[in-house]
Amino acid sequence: MKSRGIAGVVLLVLAAIVGGLVLIGILLVGSYNGLVRQSTAVDAQWKQVEVQYQRRLDLIPNLVESVKGAQAQEQKVFSDLANARSRYAGANTPAERVDAANNLESSLARLLVVVENYPELRSNQNVIALMDELSGTENRVSVERRRYNEQVRDYNTAVSVFPRNILAGVTGFKQKPYFEADAAAADAPTVRFTPTPSP
Repeated sequence: MKSRGIAGVVLLVLAAIVGGLVLIGILLVGSYNGLVRQSTAVDAQWKQVEVQYQRRLDLIPNLVESVKGAQAQEQKVFSDLANARSRYAGANTPAERVDAANNLESSLARLLVVVENYPELRSNQNVIALMDELSGTENRVSVERRRYNEQVRDYNTAVSVFPRNILAGVTGFKQKPYFEADAAAADAPTVRFTPTPSP
């Protein structure tokens, strides 16, 4: 009789251990899958940023050609912009793309100063239409960057909090970089509006 009681207690203890291990396994799998979903969301949002960067890259040659025809003396601005586009196209990692995008934005800001310095460019319908498109694209880039940073914040929090940080470390999940603007972006380019002479 006593051996049946001891066997029952042993079985009960084993069942509790197995149940606990199964529960821990379910929690680990759920946490792992959550990290995978968040990591994928960050990557997907970065792709949205890149879609807007590509839109910008596609608009820039048309703007450059419209401006170039009117002002051949601004060749350095045009070559800097072409180099910045090439550098972005050659970037492979998100960090390289962010750096290249910041460089591209700086070159683009110099081109916008050129446009503002020449009244005949400001009145050119092609330039006006392209500037509007570029302005809309810049707004989209800003929105997608913000969304990307929000996804990164959520993901980085998930891989940092206990006990998920242990699972993240064991399974290779690492924090992802935020999009950070170039330090030079804090300095706005100087734009001087010159009055158009009256006829």
